[in-house]
Amino acid sequence: MAKKLLLAGGGHAHMMLLARIGHLTEDGHEVTVVQPSDHHYYSGMGPGMLSGFYKADDIRFRTRFVVERQGGRFIKDKVIRIDTGNRSVELESGICEEFDILSCNTGSFVPFSAIEGRSSRIFGAKPIEGLLEAKKQIITGCNNPELSISVIGGGAAAAEIAGNVRQLATKNGCPGAKIKILAGNKLMKNSSPAIQRIVRKYFQKKNIEIDESGHVEQIENGNVIMKSGKTHTPDFIFLATGVQPSPLFAASNLPTGPDGGLQVNEYLQCSDHPEIFGGGDCICYAPQPLEKVGVYAVRQNPVLLHNVLAGLRGGNQIKFDPGGRFLAIFNLGGGYGALQKGPLCWGGKTAFIIKDYIDKKFMTQFQSLEKEDPDPS
Repeated sequence: MAKKLLLAGGGHAHMMLLARIGHLTEDGHEVTVVQPSDHHYYSGMGPGMLSGFYKADDIRFRTRFVVERQGGRFIKDKVIRIDTGNRSVELESGICEEFDILSCNTGSFVPFSAIEGRSSRIFGAKPIEGLLEAKKQIITGCNNPELSISVIGGGAAAAEIAGNVRQLATKNGCPGAKIKILAGNKLMKNSSPAIQRIVRKYFQKKNIEIDESGHVEQIENGNVIMKSGKTHTPDFIFLATGVQPSPLFAASNLPTGPDGGLQVNEYLQCSDHPEIFGGGDCICYAPQPLEKVGVYAVRQNPVLLHNVLAGLRGGNQIKFDPGGRFLAIFNLGGGYGALQKGPLCWGGKTAFIIKDYIDKKFMTQFQSLEKEDPDPS
């Protein structure tokens, strides 16, 4: 019997499902994809787009085009509430869409609400497309040789943004731009000591200041006020203070984890509502905590594909295995990377070349769906 499949978001964890839309519509199923943008940007290449190493088209996937060309429906909108009783979702525009099976890949956002006054020069690490506007404004700001940029956050995202902002400023005639990371108590504290040393040494060479004197209290009219009372007044501010899942699930009274993500079981399925699945940053994987990194969304692809299809067609579901240690490579700008897998760590041009190869291979695989005769197998 034909059913209605609704995909909330077209992110990393939904790529294999997006590739099968044509097969599903040929079987008579109705497939609807709801997403705030016509494109999905690959977050792993976002800092490289900020620096100008990649163009926007290099790191994005034409979601609307691929969906509609395969006979699916694309709605440029945002899911704000899930009505489990009526098996429908409410969109930001006020429209309601029904579903038989719902899979959520709604991503995450940077939770920093302590902002008052003007904010036109404040940018978040996510959404990735926001980095395009940041890049444009910083290029204009490079006319000022005293340009100053603060990056708030102590994790990998803050390090990658700072390094790539340095590359952007240097390329655009402002090598003396003052770039500072307000890293809280310690930069990259969740990475190995070896990675921390690599990052610090490289940033010292690139004249990127690391401030570990404490956390930010608030931002008021472009002034960054520290909990210590000290104030910074940069020209541009980046927020890279970590990410949280969409508030969608708490607003829908669905089971959530400590961070507000949709709580799913080993089948990537909401136990209370087996017609609802999820993957990527928006979920809380009940069997064990998972970092908010793209590698897990990529690994969830085949499981979501299999289990969503089982929900539509009938059949047994399979369990998700998060896998072991994964390769992490940080793009520090200027063609320089820091690589870590287990105890193995090193920094240099080769590390970035490896990252660039892996990222381009990933994008090529799914951008091939945009060709006239895609082969999703």
